[in-house]
Amino acid sequence: MTPGETPDAPKAPETAATGDGDAARDLGKMGYAQELFRAMGGFSSFAVSFSIISVLTGITTTYTKGLAGGGPAGLGLGWPLVAVGTLVVALAMAELASAFPTAGALYHWSALFGGPGWGWLTATTNLVGQCAVVAAIDLGCAREIVAVLGLGHPAAPIAVYALVLASHAAINVLSVRLVAWLNDLSATVHVVGVVVLTALLVALARKHPVAYLADTSFTTQPSYPLGFMNALILGMYTFTGYDASAHLSEETHDPARRAPIGILSAVGVSAIAGYAYLVGLTLAVGSLPDLAKDEHAPLAILQEGLGPRAGRWGMGLAIFAMWFCGLSSVTSASRTLYAFARDDGLPGSRALKRVHPRLKTPHVAIGVAFVAALALVVGTSRLEASFFDAMVSMATMGLYVSYALPIGLGLVARARGRLRRRGPFSLGRLTQPVAALAVGWSAFVLVACSLPPEVLPSRLFAGMLVALGVVYFAFVRRRFKGPAITLEAIERDP
Repeated sequence: MTPGETPDAPKAPETAATGDGDAARDLGKMGYAQELFRAMGGFSSFAVSFSIISVLTGITTTYTKGLAGGGPAGLGLGWPLVAVGTLVVALAMAELASAFPTAGALYHWSALFGGPGWGWLTATTNLVGQCAVVAAIDLGCAREIVAVLGLGHPAAPIAVYALVLASHAAINVLSVRLVAWLNDLSATVHVVGVVVLTALLVALARKHPVAYLADTSFTTQPSYPLGFMNALILGMYTFTGYDASAHLSEETHDPARRAPIGILSAVGVSAIAGYAYLVGLTLAVGSLPDLAKDEHAPLAILQEGLGPRAGRWGMGLAIFAMWFCGLSSVTSASRTLYAFARDDGLPGSRALKRVHPRLKTPHVAIGVAFVAALALVVGTSRLEASFFDAMVSMATMGLYVSYALPIGLGLVARARGRLRRRGPFSLGRLTQPVAALAVGWSAFVLVACSLPPEVLPSRLFAGMLVALGVVYFAFVRRRFKGPAITLEAIERDP
């Protein structure tokens, strides 16, 4: 940059590669070899993030929490609010994904913009969040399967959880193409599921007028404002995982264009589809006090409105979507592990960064993601009644910290003139305002997830951050160097 030049000066910005061959060369300029198999198209990039957001999963598993907190208005008004905030974060994330399309994207961006310490913190908080997300999704799926089938054995949820999680790990190891195909199918299942369930609920089970969605007369909390904030966690938890399109950039054709489109389209479609499903459920609510205590409130609403058999079939469709959501979550978590290990950021990195020579999948990282999620649930199985809610909040907090860090660091790097690179998707002069709003929304998410009765998860998360800080300064700081290629070198070689 010449004296007096600003990031918004007329000079053409450095541009990320746009073609498939160019993407591999661009990856090489950032210091990484093309090891993973590029098998995903634009729709698959959308489908993987859409599947992890999984409105059927997020709403079904946390509906009781939202209804108990803010009643109808907490859902009817809370969802649009969260959707808008999420879209702001997605815009900022999509711009970075277009300029730096690499696996484990969030970690890489933070390390480039702020140094290895910030990269390490981003990676570890993202991994904690992703591990908790995998556990929460698959445990939620297992619990709903047990409820629908009427399995009464105390060990049934854990046994079903282990089977569900094992199926996700096995498929991820076997084939990137199979994962991509199943994600494409998942997107179809989610859309069809939302349309069918919403249509049935509105046509056959509706008990209230549309104005009921603004009803603020019910909460189980000491005050309604607190209850409304608690209800927002339903949307905040659901709207996570859209960074998957960025994490799978090295397995996506033309990622500089397709990864940002995948992120934004996944958030946009989820906002519309999720609100439709949420409206259908809420307008079919019967006894608010009873449903606010029912761990399986969506199942109860479906059975009451559509009959026991139809209700079970409807919930079966939601469970099918949950299974797909867990599959995509394991994919995303394993790619973050792989990318972090590629820069020697973890113990056992030499094994974690291995790619199967024939299958072209990071099989060791997938196995570790499986073991970590299994150990998390099995090790805390006696706390199952309260553990699920704790996982939801901790996962959301961990992920939003990892979202805010690279966006905030990029904001500072651009303001200082260190970062000028842009991809095909660019916000132009809106880059800095959008990034600032994205960081602000992420901070709001952390506040919402820390309010009573979420005191335990927030304290645990704060303790985890302190522990990570101690580990970094005591053991990691002198050893971990971060990416081999610096931001300055990338800017010099566009």
